[in-house]
Amino acid sequence: MADPILHIKDGYFFEVPKALWRHHWTKIDQVPVWLRHNHEDVSIETWNKAMDGKILIPQPFGTPTNLNQPGTGFCISRYMILETVVAIILAAVFIRLAQKIRSGGVARGSLWNFAEGLLEYLRDQVAKPAIGEHDADRFVPLLWTIFLFILGCNLMGMLPWAGSPTAAFGATMAMAGVTFITVLVSGMVRFGPVGYWLNQVPGIDVAAPIRYPLQVFIFGIEFFGLLVRHGVLAIRLLANMVAGHLVLLAILGVILTAAHLGTGPWSIAAVIAVIGSALLSILELFVAFLQAYVFTFLSALFIGAAIHHH
Repeated sequence: MADPILHIKDGYFFEVPKALWRHHWTKIDQVPVWLRHNHEDVSIETWNKAMDGKILIPQPFGTPTNLNQPGTGFCISRYMILETVVAIILAAVFIRLAQKIRSGGVARGSLWNFAEGLLEYLRDQVAKPAIGEHDADRFVPLLWTIFLFILGCNLMGMLPWAGSPTAAFGATMAMAGVTFITVLVSGMVRFGPVGYWLNQVPGIDVAAPIRYPLQVFIFGIEFFGLLVRHGVLAIRLLANMVAGHLVLLAILGVILTAAHLGTGPWSIAAVIAVIGSALLSILELFVAFLQAYVFTFLSALFIGAAIHHH
């Protein structure tokens, strides 16, 4: 993998230290067909050396083009697996918490108290102020799910050899799409399919020859703004997660650069890079929570704007 940027992108393998996962292919037929495509002249020894440390993801439903690009069919990527793991963990934790509370039990223990306090905070400090006391409870489950899922995906990026699915545009765009659909559906349910769009244009107390062109112009701006707001919602999350990984990659790259200059510069650069990476990782942990909160808060604002008059 010559391009270091590929380490923070999605792919069809998990990468671990080479000592933990060695390939012992003895003949070229053991190398997956999609992997050796256009590389039939590469020896089996070269394949083993290049693929050590890379755990290939089985592809029963599709065929990738290479380690990082999809091909035909439904290709299972690393981020897909991590998102599924996050969803399973959230379901296991919060279904059990819900069963405790539903049966009249008390959520004892640090995990349960933290989870309950987190959910109450999102309901009381995010959903209700943004959507309103009377309507918030209908959207609280969605906002809880958005926050927890994004947080879980962000935190996956803090684990060794995993990755952050929110560093993929497809993942952030899909979550922004959920908010966008919720905004449209909830607004149309409240005001009707026509009333919702008419509600995008405020009343203008001027003569008709001027009012109608202005309303058409304002409607175009509001519609464009509606699309842009949700597009930016996805891009903001993506940019923040990718930026942190890129800075961390750059800091660690200082070690490799200094290694070419000799032992002295390398040792100094290594100490500085390790300390800097540790401090940046702490900042990344804060950003993981912050960006999940910002995405959820903005989603609540957009939903609240859709179900109230302009």
